[in-house]
Amino acid sequence: MSEFSDRTPVVLSLSSHDPSGSTGIQADIETAISLGAHCCAVVTALCARDTRQLVDLAPTPADLLIEQTRAILEDMPVAAIKLGYFCRVEQIEAIHSILRDYSDLPVVLDPVASLSIANSSASHFDDAEQISSAMKSLLLPLADVITPDIVEAHQLARQADTVDACGQEILTQGCAAVLITGARRNANDYENRLYLPRRPMRSFCWPRLSLFSHGSGATLSASIATYLAHGLLLSDALEQGQQFTWQCLKASRRLGMGHSIPNRLYWAERNGKHQGRLH
Repeated sequence: MSEFSDRTPVVLSLSSHDPSGSTGIQADIETAISLGAHCCAVVTALCARDTRQLVDLAPTPADLLIEQTRAILEDMPVAAIKLGYFCRVEQIEAIHSILRDYSDLPVVLDPVASLSIANSSASHFDDAEQISSAMKSLLLPLADVITPDIVEAHQLARQADTVDACGQEILTQGCAAVLITGARRNANDYENRLYLPRRPMRSFCWPRLSLFSHGSGATLSASIATYLAHGLLLSDALEQGQQFTWQCLKASRRLGMGHSIPNRLYWAERNGKHQGRLH
């Protein structure tokens, strides 16, 4: 079992800004802080959304993404990179060019499916097929871990007719590990499946929770990236990331009129007895 380092690692996160705090950049920042790391946040899109739906978004221009990302990488000792929501192919192309220059850094990709946006112009973003194609050709070959849910896995593996076939097809794109979440669900448990090259599939089962929380994918990918930044082995980071995510979901809070929000600082409330400080 690998152990935490005694330093504060830096995690670079690229994702959208969700004002509700459920997912995106805020989820990544909270996860990194909770796990003892510092998160540098690069926003890929500004969103107008609440706990029920995404209303509108404004993508960050690709040249600004490059400037933000390179500024951090050239200034700080980034130990891992987490990639989240992209809504333009040109954004993916820009990040691809940067990742090639930093091939020694572990990369965790949360391949967020294109979101349906109420009352919004389609000119804001490229369609799901274009995004999936760009991810497969430009980001998957550079990723150490990819964490799709079952819907996203089928978007990335159009020829696959089963969950296991999805995992194997995604592996052929060049990523080092594929963790498909929600590969199987029933009334009692929830199964994630891990696929590694030339290794048998590994299953992780978690007790099914009654609350529906938005932001589990962001929490999982950010926690895996943070554990890798701490120096954990890939196998340990994958296990610990799932455990952390399940605990956050178990402690979810319904703060708005829609879905619940994962509590990524659940341990602080438990240990601090809601007194606003740690003991």
